[in-house]
Amino acid sequence: MSADGSWPPGYSINEMPRTLTPALIDAFRDIPVAVAGDCMGRSLGAVGLQAYHRNLHLGLCGPALTVQVRPGDNLMIHKAFMMAQPGDIIVIDGGGDLTQALIGGLMRTTAMTRKIGGFVIDGAIRDLVEWADGKVPVFAKGHTHRGPSKEGPGRINCAIACAGLVVQPGDLVMGDADGVICVPAADAPALLPRVHAHLQREQAIRLSNEQGTSDPERFNAVLRAKGLPV
Repeated sequence: MSADGSWPPGYSINEMPRTLTPALIDAFRDIPVAVAGDCMGRSLGAVGLQAYHRNLHLGLCGPALTVQVRPGDNLMIHKAFMMAQPGDIIVIDGGGDLTQALIGGLMRTTAMTRKIGGFVIDGAIRDLVEWADGKVPVFAKGHTHRGPSKEGPGRINCAIACAGLVVQPGDLVMGDADGVICVPAADAPALLPRVHAHLQREQAIRLSNEQGTSDPERFNAVLRAKGLPV
């Protein structure tokens, strides 16, 4: 930062707003991403990411520490590691570039030491064998053996777009075998009772499906409304 308080062009480093309480974050840990997405209109969620940790039972849930980088450069990701608190999810806008990996096995070791909660990366990773042990959740657009530069520029804790998600620093990021979703921090408290109610409705439907007592009128009414003679 310069003497007048401004950042050099292309750079900024900000603190994450921490408005999500630990209790609220914990309450979302067992919520399936698909259920949260259903309750948010079914049109939100990351597109084109893969779960490279290969463990279908390992998910992520925590506040977003956002990073925007020049494609193929991870200088500001290293700085974000220094700022991260245990449980933070590092969400990286790498522009979807797959020509150079943004993180790899060495950074994974650092992430484990600092107890980072996981990664969501609109870009590439490398050292897949290490990630595949399932100890650190990482969702990325792709992979390559080619390593990154460390020149900048980049921004930390700013609004980013990551694989179709709009993510503000401090938002709640959730990921599981079905994908990744972002819940705006201000919306999270009101969303929680809605997802619980949705889960109860799904359980009732599942039970009727198992017992063979599903009501055909549930879908026949929809078909009749579309003009079908059923």
